[in-house]
Amino acid sequence: MKGLELAEEYYLQYGKKLLDEERFEQIRPYTCCALIGSGSECLGYDDEISADHDLEPGFIIFIPGEETVTRRDAFLLERAYAGLPKEFAGSKRTMLAPVGGQRHGVIRIPEFMQEKTGTEDGILTDKIWLTIPEQSLLEVTGGRIFDDRYGEMTRIRQHLSYYPERIWKKKLAGHLLLMGQSGQYNYRRCIAHGETGAAQLAAYEFVQHTMAAVFILNRRYRPYYKWCFRAMRELEQLSLLAELMEYLITTDNEQEIAGDKADVIESVSADIIGLLIEQGISGAVCGDLEKHAYSVNDSIDDAEIRNMHILAAV
Repeated sequence: MKGLELAEEYYLQYGKKLLDEERFEQIRPYTCCALIGSGSECLGYDDEISADHDLEPGFIIFIPGEETVTRRDAFLLERAYAGLPKEFAGSKRTMLAPVGGQRHGVIRIPEFMQEKTGTEDGILTDKIWLTIPEQSLLEVTGGRIFDDRYGEMTRIRQHLSYYPERIWKKKLAGHLLLMGQSGQYNYRRCIAHGETGAAQLAAYEFVQHTMAAVFILNRRYRPYYKWCFRAMRELEQLSLLAELMEYLITTDNEQEIAGDKADVIESVSADIIGLLIEQGISGAVCGDLEKHAYSVNDSIDDAEIRNMHILAAV
């Protein structure tokens, strides 16, 4: 059983009954039960290997701040949660918080949001939108809500579901520019200089920024790097580029293969440009990613964001 399913079944069998008890009658309207946050299980990527540290029966009971749910009530709820069965469906609950902090149990919404986004209510300034790691946004918006009586966590997740258009374009422009610099320009130059190590760094940079651009074009947050290839293969658009990205970073740069890699870089760039033009995102008409990057940046309707350095969001 996958982690999300395990958590939901555990909640339905034990958590729901706990919260429906008369002693929690006053707290129940302010709760949200879910499995959200860090860990492969929240993305559905857990398997036999990750089970050694992530897979356990448990869920989160989100509650608001102390002005709504007192410390005493929170403590009583924490103690009741701790008393739930320690084993379920062949998995055991750990008594120690895993590396990365508390993943299950009673967690206050403002504290969770402060840790993930830097704000207690999930309302982000443009500065935060431009700099916050995508993984943090994915940890807030991923996973699954089982029951949200209070509604605050659902509201926050809807608000953070994806970047505002001005931020979306700024990030896309920056990644397109760096794709062009590393792939279309520097890879061939490094090969010409005989710098095969530098060429591999250029290929790696191209792959990094191409994958970022593909996630942006799909309007999906990019996950932690070890899940990027898996997540990219599941995207609706340009998912087939994942195999080419893997080829670029797992092959060497000797003469017999470097030319083929350069052709792959141009082919991938053409696919990205094709989608930019097809969707009306870029007004440039050429095969130069740098020109498309500036076209995207110039189309941002917020003057302050548009006039920032083109790499301000990368």
